[in-house]
Amino acid sequence: MTYRAPVKDMLFVMQELAGLATVAELPGFEDAGLDTAAAVLDECAKLNQDVIAPLNWEGDQQPSSFKDGHVTTTPGFKAAFRQFGEGGWQGLHHPAEFGGQGLPKLIHAACIEMLNSANLSFALCPLLTDGAIEALLTAGSDELKATYLPKMIDGSWTGTMNLTEPQAGSDLAAVRSRAEPQADGTYRLFGTKIYITYGEHDMAENIVHLVLARVTGAPEGVKGISLFVCPKFLVNADGSLGARNDVQCVSIEHKLGIKASPTAVLQYGDNGGAVGFLVGQENRGLEYMFVMMNAARYAVGVQGIAVAERAYQKAVAYARDRVQSRPVDGTLNAAAPIIHHPDVKRMLMTMRAYTESCRAMALVAAAAQDAAHAHPEAEVRKQNQAFYEFMVPLIKGYSTEMSLEVTSLGVQVHGGMGFIEETGAAQYYRDAKILTIYEGTTAIQANDLVGRKTARDGGATARAIAGQIEATEAALAVRGSEASRAMLKRLSAARLAFLDVVGFVASQTRSSPNAVFAGSVPYLMLAGNLIAGWQMARALIVAEDKLAQGEEADFMRAKINTARFCADHLLSKAPGLRDSIVEGAAGTVEMAVDSF
Repeated sequence: MTYRAPVKDMLFVMQELAGLATVAELPGFEDAGLDTAAAVLDECAKLNQDVIAPLNWEGDQQPSSFKDGHVTTTPGFKAAFRQFGEGGWQGLHHPAEFGGQGLPKLIHAACIEMLNSANLSFALCPLLTDGAIEALLTAGSDELKATYLPKMIDGSWTGTMNLTEPQAGSDLAAVRSRAEPQADGTYRLFGTKIYITYGEHDMAENIVHLVLARVTGAPEGVKGISLFVCPKFLVNADGSLGARNDVQCVSIEHKLGIKASPTAVLQYGDNGGAVGFLVGQENRGLEYMFVMMNAARYAVGVQGIAVAERAYQKAVAYARDRVQSRPVDGTLNAAAPIIHHPDVKRMLMTMRAYTESCRAMALVAAAAQDAAHAHPEAEVRKQNQAFYEFMVPLIKGYSTEMSLEVTSLGVQVHGGMGFIEETGAAQYYRDAKILTIYEGTTAIQANDLVGRKTARDGGATARAIAGQIEATEAALAVRGSEASRAMLKRLSAARLAFLDVVGFVASQTRSSPNAVFAGSVPYLMLAGNLIAGWQMARALIVAEDKLAQGEEADFMRAKINTARFCADHLLSKAPGLRDSIVEGAAGTVEMAVDSF
């Protein structure tokens, strides 16, 4: 099964929902209009379809291997990564002053979806490098930027994020890796880090580790954590590579999925201490790392959309070919391809509606971040930043949870053959599982949504988004189509359910935290459901108007049908989620611990 990038749908969302033309009016993005976006997406599609996607199955069958401290990646990965770097794809949205192309996040987001659809394991290396670049851009000194960013942006060097330790999973207050200051201004790092994606590999000349550690004498807890650059090879004054640093890979994990991506255990300081360079100020490491973390969380959400798209394409291809049973309506007197059967259509439509609605949500958020960074008016930047920050836990949490449902449905469409590894459907299901876990589990995203994004401002940002949704409802109300009426009914009910929950969270988090946090993940799912569905409502309006004008009739009809399905089958879940959050805490929290 070959992968075909959904360029047409991406460009539709970018133009009609995310406001590509408006993004192209922002300072620095003047050359990033439709022509540029279309050209970039077309070239990106070619690379991913022709070079990277064919390695996906190979990576599952021949994963990265570890021997004597060295990791060998899947055959073909090294050459493909070289093409990726030489094509400028790592630097697509990074600053031109360090060798990047300086394109908007909106264009980059579509490209990283393609990369992850093509090969999730391969794409993890550029994903972590992007996050490391963002952290250095935010807090790195001029010297660190000059030393590391050009090589990372051109793909010669890659980056990692070193947070987790054996005794400290998501609780970073428990980090025990230590950093000892040296007379020359460097630090010596000691400790063990686990779950380090692409912590060791053979695809790049150097690996730039960003490491959380405690400087000797630092306060306990998260306020005593600092961030360091610790390269695999030290860098000489002239930019050439020097001695091997005192950081070693001692093993890689054997995983359920993403098998080609080496997940390393790294040991720092067994031979006198790994040389590290402080990023920013001491004891502010967690603040800087969250820049990297937020970039990674958004990207992981896009990974969920990407693997869902790949699973959907494979399921459709199988459903067209697999012949079994006569249609229940009697339209054929012989066995037919299963795509004719209503329940198979339901599964395929569920996969399609989830994927398209989450893609729209993610690209709209990307455009908001572009405006948050580049808009000339401070108030507009502030509003877009608030919207983007609210969206990140939804994109990460909701899109990855939906990817599990979509990839599971992909196996189900295949029936018994889906359970057989050789068909390939199971790989997407296995690969998708990690997405709900790393860069913060779904519960961690939900806690962020409750605490930082809703309770902290009394629900102001959430209610402002609900106000925008209500404006879309007003636009639907003046339309006469059956699809618009159905969407209006479901969108309005979902918005009202959301507002009830926002009020509950804003008023009860301090006084009844257990009751609120018992419903935190359902709240995240409700919010994601609503905002993704809202984007499909906006798409419905555009598609109906364009269909009336005779534009792209087949595409617009399919978009209208998908939006209608989204309304009736996905948005309709929101009121039930509201009830479980506002009225259902007792069933969760009142069970005695000893009764489990």
